[in-house]
Formats: sequence, structure tokens, C-alpha cells
Amino acid sequence: MGLSLWIRMLYSCLVDADFLDTEAFMDARRAEGRGSYPALDDLAAPFFAELDTKQRRAPATEVNRVRAEIRAACERAAEERPGLFSLTVPTGGGKTLSATAFAFRHARKHGKRRIIYVIPYTSIIEQTADTLRQFLGDANVLEHHSNFDPERETQASRLAAENWDAPVVVTTAVQFFESLYACRSSRCRKLHNVAESVVILDEVQLLPTKLLKPCVEAMKELAERYGTTCVLSTATQPNLPGLDGVREIIPPSLDLAARLRRTEIELPAEGAARTTWAEVADALRAFPQVLCVVNTRKDCRDLYGFMPEGTVHLSASMCGEHRSRTIAAIKAKLAGGESVRVVSTQLVEAGVDIDFPVVYRAFTGLASIAQSAGRCNREGRLGGLGRVVVFMPPKESPRGELRNGEYATADVLRREDRPSLDAPEIYPLYYERLQARAHTLGEEFAGWLARDARSCQFQFREAAAAFRMIDEASAPVVVRYGGNEKLIEQLRVAGPKRPIMRRLQRYTVNVPQRTLDDLSQKGFVEEMHPGVHVQTLDSLYSEAFGLDIFREALKGEETIL
Repeated sequence: MGLSLWIRMLYSCLVDADFLDTEAFMDARRAEGRGSYPALDDLAAPFFAELDTKQRRAPATEVNRVRAEIRAACERAAEERPGLFSLTVPTGGGKTLSATAFAFRHARKHGKRRIIYVIPYTSIIEQTADTLRQFLGDANVLEHHSNFDPERETQASRLAAENWDAPVVVTTAVQFFESLYACRSSRCRKLHNVAESVVILDEVQLLPTKLLKPCVEAMKELAERYGTTCVLSTATQPNLPGLDGVREIIPPSLDLAARLRRTEIELPAEGAARTTWAEVADALRAFPQVLCVVNTRKDCRDLYGFMPEGTVHLSASMCGEHRSRTIAAIKAKLAGGESVRVVSTQLVEAGVDIDFPVVYRAFTGLASIAQSAGRCNREGRLGGLGRVVVFMPPKESPRGELRNGEYATADVLRREDRPSLDAPEIYPLYYERLQARAHTLGEEFAGWLARDARSCQFQFREAAAAFRMIDEASAPVVVRYGGNEKLIEQLRVAGPKRPIMRRLQRYTVNVPQRTLDDLSQKGFVEEMHPGVHVQTLDSLYSEAFGLDIFREALKGEETIL
């Protein structure tokens, strides 16, 4: 993809220059709002001062001692030449701040222009951005994702989101990688500002298996030809075929797996019978503070139905605003030592900073089990090991990534020579089996960007259409939550204007297209404007479940049109 990416980069430069020149001529005041961010060098000193203070004030626990060593290793590695790095640290090891320390040191040493933090889920991006704001200030961290709170948006951040002309950018994997292969001017405009940057790819193991090859090719090209340093940050480093010359930041001598071991994982016996949700609920009732992670939104809804009053449901059936409030409430109860039982989908696994003494996990991919374990005894305060119980759910996961993960885990666990679950050596075996089972976007995709290269006749449109990190068979629904009725009425009257839609992004839930069609037919959802669907049945959204599309009573409710 070398030549095709070079053409995209040139196109990005031209498009951005055209936009900027037009803006300067047509709207001088708007143009003056650009370039108001401090340089990366100017942010480094306050960042390290705040980080040093945080480190000094941290309790003298083994976990915090290890975190300090991880930071030191990152800062040493930052002196090395630019290129590809991996940061493999067990969950709870402080990857976010240590990776950022690497990025600042590396940028100052080698003249890099910005730091781009790439997060897998919108559900956790806010937490990372908030952490960085504590060190860098609200105005110096650009969030660019669909759930960004418009109340935090300024003229400068709005302009910087167009071309990433900011020293620190926090974005999603969807936004980052799809922009690299997009064929629309608005998406390509930012590409030239990825060059000469430090890109931190958080939880890199969550990249879709089918897209690994084009993702790897993009990272190689950025590192080899555009001065971009990529840091692959994860607790369970995946196999990334074809990505050679990656340098591990953490030396083996730190022995992180053993020193940061805070849990005991209990696996089901081979051939163990599947449990019912009622049986799982009975087991969870025994613990005043417990997290149970399941594989699908429907599983989450079904299990919740057997749980005692006061149990908290957490899933992507809840809009972004709802999830943020729920996670904050969970943290407050944990901090206060209150009873709190949580039933959640896997959105809680990556980056959500919560700490339970006991975690139950439905059988799934080995990497997800490790991530769930990272929500248990996270700070090492129990005085012993936390308990992680893996159980067989009532049925298999749906076909695709989830089921492939289950099968790959079973393959690895059946091996007599497998390492222990605490050993990092087990994960290459797991990812090898996972990738062997998965369909990948390979030769055909490469052909679109290599065929007819001499005449530069690349199939950019075909490649862009194929490279989708989110299944297009889903659609957003604007829900009624948190007193947003006035905003929905503004939408009805004024239409889908950008400021209104930006504010409504925190109040959307993605549903399968077939489900949306059914809800629309019943009159539970209306297409208020072309492509803009809004909840109309008040009872469809609840404080407990969010958009409750799985309740049995829904099937028999009258059409309200």
C-alpha cells in the first residue's frame, strides 16, 4: 500500500491547504481561532511535574512500586530511534500515563509534532481523555469521537477536530484506521498530521481479526516512511503477522506477570455443563460486591432478570450519557464500601477503572478473560488474591469474533503443554488459534491498493467500503433520557443541524437494522428526518436497561401510530 498511502498523504495536504486558504479568505475570524494550542514541548514540563507529584503521593504498595518501574522503563525506551514499540503490561499497571510519558520524552528527543492516543471503544475514551486533562488542562486535549460532550467543545477544539491540528489528540480506533483508508475529503484531511507523530494504540488486541492485515500495513508504512512512532499498548500482546522490528519497552527482568498477579482464575472443567442464568444469579447473590461480565446485550438483560433488587445493569443498550452516569455511581459505591452487584457486557473490560473483589466471566476469548480479571483486585488492596470465576453460559455466543474467541480458548486449554494463564506466553498461542479460525480481509483488499500501481489506478472507493470496523448492519436511535426532550424538539423543528446532532450523540444507541425496522413498523421509533430515528414509545427506554429491546412484553405492545 506504499504508493497508495503516499497519494492519500499528498491529497490530505492539498485538501487541508485548500480548506485553510478558503477559510482565511472567507472567514478571517474563524481562521484566527486556529493554531491557538501550545506546542508539545510546552506541555511536557507541567505533565511531568504533575506525574512526579502523583507518584510521590501514591501509597507505598507493591502495585505502585511496579508502576514506577514501568514508567522508568518507558522513559528509557523513549530515547531510542523512532519506529514500532510494544508496551505489554498487565491490567492495572498504569499503561495510560506510562505510555504518555514515553510519548512526551520521545517527541522531545526526536522532534515529533503531536501525540495521538487511539482508544478501542467510545465507552472508555472519556476516561482516558479526563485522565490526560488532569495533567495537561482541559483546553489542551482534543477529543475526537462520536460521543464527545458538546458542552466541552470550544471553537478551537471544533476546528482542530477537522484536521487534528492539536498537540494531543484522543480518538477511536474506528476514526483513526478508517481515516487511513477513507475516500472522502473530510476524512482524509487529517492524514498528513499523523506523520511525525507518536501514536499510542491502546488495547491493540481489540483490533478486528479480519482487518489485522490492512491495519498492520498501515502501521508499517507510517513508521517506515512518515516518521510516525507507534506504541502497541496491551495486557495481552496479539500476533500481528508481518509487523517486524517491534521493540518491547518492558524488559523481561521486571517480571510483571508475577509481580502484578492479583487474582486467581477458576476455569470450568473440560466438558463442564452449561449453567442457567438462574444458577449464575444464585452464585452472585453470595457476594456484596461482585461484577459479572457476559458476552451479549441479551445475555446481560436475561441475567439481570434473575438478580436481586439493586443490581446494576451496564451495556451498550444504554446511551453514552447513561453509561457515564452509571459507571460513576458504581465507582462511588465501591469507594464507599457499599454493596454493589453489576451485570455487564464486555464494554467494561478495556480501560474502565473499577475494582471488584470478585469477578464472574462467561466463557469467551482468553484475552477477554484477562481483561475481565483486570477489574478484580485492581489496586491489590485485598491482602490476598482476588477471585475470578469463569463459567459456561447457557449457550454459545453468536457467530463471528465472539464465537471464534471461545473456540480458540478451548483449543489452547486442551493443550497439555500450555503455559499457565498467568504467563504471557499463553497469548501468542491463543491469537494463533484465533487468527486461524477467522476470515481475514487479505489478498483482495491488497489488490485494490496495489493493482495497476504503475498507472496509479487504485480502487480507493472499494477499499474504503470494505474497511469497516463496525458492522454496518446497525443504526443509531436517538433515545429519550436525562431530560433531553427540548433537544429532541429542536431536532424536530430545525432538522438535523450539526450543533443539535453533536449534542444528541450522547443520547444514541446502536441497534441491529432488523430490530430498527421492526420498532419502526410498530411505531415505537419514528424516522423524524431522513436517516434520523427517534424513540417515541416512552417505556422503550428505562433507567435500568437503557433501550430495552429484549423484554418479552415488547412483542405484544400495541402500535402507537
